[in-house]
Amino acid sequence: MLLKILKKVAGIFGFKLIDKNFVKNNRLLTGDSLISMKALLRNLFENNKINRLLQIGANDGKRFDEVNFFIKKYSTFCILVEPIKEYFEELKKNYSNQKNIIFENQCISVNNEIPFLYKVNQSKTYFYDDHIKGLASFDQKHLIKHGVKKNHIIKEKVTGISIRDLLKKHSMNNLDLLMIDAEAYDSQIVIDFLKNLNIRTLIIFEYIHIQHNAFIELLTLLKEKDYSYFSIGENVICVPNEKKPILSFTIN
Repeated sequence: MLLKILKKVAGIFGFKLIDKNFVKNNRLLTGDSLISMKALLRNLFENNKINRLLQIGANDGKRFDEVNFFIKKYSTFCILVEPIKEYFEELKKNYSNQKNIIFENQCISVNNEIPFLYKVNQSKTYFYDDHIKGLASFDQKHLIKHGVKKNHIIKEKVTGISIRDLLKKHSMNNLDLLMIDAEAYDSQIVIDFLKNLNIRTLIIFEYIHIQHNAFIELLTLLKEKDYSYFSIGENVICVPNEKKPILSFTIN
């Protein structure tokens, strides 16, 4: 009864409570699933399908990172983007032996509309589990709905750039994989990419925090742009229809 009341009150103020058991069970199931993100990525990298990669929201390059192992093993050329300064410094350290990486301490946004991000004060992170480092968001509500106390939240000024300008900056005219974990801003980035760039690439983004209407718009646009998609865990994998054969693999 109390949970129902809390959900109703949260709904009035625009919050959406996500059942922690759902999230934990989802991660556990995905980790040992017959078709997992790790299995998918392993197949793509082993078959030389991923040679140019852009990761938005790279965090520290280690914590819950699906591509770290493969980037290091295959020396993949990539751009790693992380807007939070302290995590960006850790990111560079975790890839310090790699010569094939461009690091960008930027916030990818549409028309530079995000001047700052909300994050947990470094001095308060010990109150929470290790996922807390990945919650920095343009929306303060995103942290609060994950149980962060409001007085533990601070703002950090960030430098913004659009995904189009970022790729132009590095003269990157093609990609094999665009991977996004932007804590509820994923849909805006993917929509901007699809509308303003003509790069046919595999796209992987986290979807569980995206607002429903924005998700509908995004899936509609993917269909219009001749993409197919499916989900693994908390992510959506989008593939141009002409490139669907790259996803064919045998389950061992």
